[in-house]
Amino acid sequence: MATVNLARALRGRRMTRRMVQLVIGLWLYGATMALLVESGLGLDPWDVFHEGLTHHLPLTFGQVVILVGAVLLLLWVPLRQRPSIGTVLNVVLIGIAVDVTLALLPTPDALGVQVGFLLVGVVGNGIAGALYIGADLGTGPRDGLWTGIVRRTGRSVRLVRTSLEVTVLVVGFVLGGTVGVGTVLYALAIGPVVQLFLPLTQVRRPERPGASAPGPEPVNDVSR
Repeated sequence: MATVNLARALRGRRMTRRMVQLVIGLWLYGATMALLVESGLGLDPWDVFHEGLTHHLPLTFGQVVILVGAVLLLLWVPLRQRPSIGTVLNVVLIGIAVDVTLALLPTPDALGVQVGFLLVGVVGNGIAGALYIGADLGTGPRDGLWTGIVRRTGRSVRLVRTSLEVTVLVVGFVLGGTVGVGTVLYALAIGPVVQLFLPLTQVRRPERPGASAPGPEPVNDVSR
């Protein structure tokens, strides 16, 4: 009986840690996203799309992030994707964090400050991604879309994901979103940064007796 109670207590503590880590990661992701926006030097493809929409809708950047996330969740239905607590919090918290941080940040005029915002934004974004990926409480609505399409169609991950991101990048640029050196830097750096910090943030699940130890899973990007 004591062993069972101890196991339950450990599971409870582990889940608490995962939830706290998830919330911190999502909030940090939104805050560092705001740094990238204020740098004015370029955004990742989805945020180019989000920023483009802000020029045509009476919504803030964060509100657009939430709206797009909610719409993407509806697209999960025909793909038979199931959202988790991490998915729902992803939709809501990142958008709120973006708007709160944008309200506090100055808009820099000096190029040096812009570059500083960009570098801190990219590295911080990677750390944030490692935090909530490591919590292992569900994928974000954007990544859930391409993983669902891959599973349902049998197409390659590279083809589906690249097609989606090029599409939202082009549409976002046409709508007025910012494409620049930051877009290229983000594409090149975000995967390695997440991969660097993920071993420090990954919550290990208890091994079942007789089960073989799982091998490391490669991570190529942030799960949004």
